[in-house]
Amino acid sequence: MRLANLAGRAVLITGDRALDVFDAGGFGPDPMDVLENWAAFTAWAPSAPAGSPYDPALLGAPVPRPRQVFAVALNYPPHAAEAGFEPPADPLVFTKFPTCVAGPHETVGLPGDRVDWEVELVAVIGRGGHRIPRERAPEHVAGYTVGQDLSERRVQALGNPPQFSLAKSFPGFGPTGPHLVTEVDPAATITCLLNGEVVQRASLADMVFAVPELVARLSAVCPLLPGDLIFTGTPAGVGNRRTPPRYLTADDVLTSRIDRLGEFRTRFGPWPP
Repeated sequence: MRLANLAGRAVLITGDRALDVFDAGGFGPDPMDVLENWAAFTAWAPSAPAGSPYDPALLGAPVPRPRQVFAVALNYPPHAAEAGFEPPADPLVFTKFPTCVAGPHETVGLPGDRVDWEVELVAVIGRGGHRIPRERAPEHVAGYTVGQDLSERRVQALGNPPQFSLAKSFPGFGPTGPHLVTEVDPAATITCLLNGEVVQRASLADMVFAVPELVARLSAVCPLLPGDLIFTGTPAGVGNRRTPPRYLTADDVLTSRIDRLGEFRTRFGPWPP
């Protein structure tokens, strides 16, 4: 099942057609309302009627206003190695502030000259909970989408030790999309392309901590809420670890892709956006 945000309204996507779920079933119309009523929505959705052709350019962030946005550092061993670290024994968690979340067709303003890319699988919470056991974690995940954890590395390096959250929370620094998909192949390929050149590629199976473990670890501390996002970490190949380092410019097009979840392209412009 694919849920999307079409011009601010929740829709079911089937092929090249979109069904407004408020008009058809009384869910929404805001995508956040659907996530708050996830159990009833998923019981109704399999019998939903066909939709109508739609314009993909109108797609917004599948979860436009999450209350909490978690992110995980060094969750792929090759990325940990390129950063000069061993894979962590426990998840390294930081936050992206919710106002950074954007959709799949954004032009992102560049606030500095060291903005970097990090393609990620993003898990979306459908059923909230506190202290969720690992074996029950899949019951709390509504689905998955593709994301970018964009980072301004100069801001990230300010201070000793460095801080993460502000550097990763400028407007547009959390693009997601194109849809929320209820299932993902745990061995799917995740890819990032810069102007058509592959700069990151890995299997989701390479993650140190898979989604159920992350849900259990996060919820052991923080109650999770419907619509919360978990950015699950990025593979090797980020710009600041290249020789020489490569950062994003206003001429670049970044493509973020995960098999069977879809892809989106992010363009860049001057600051302010």
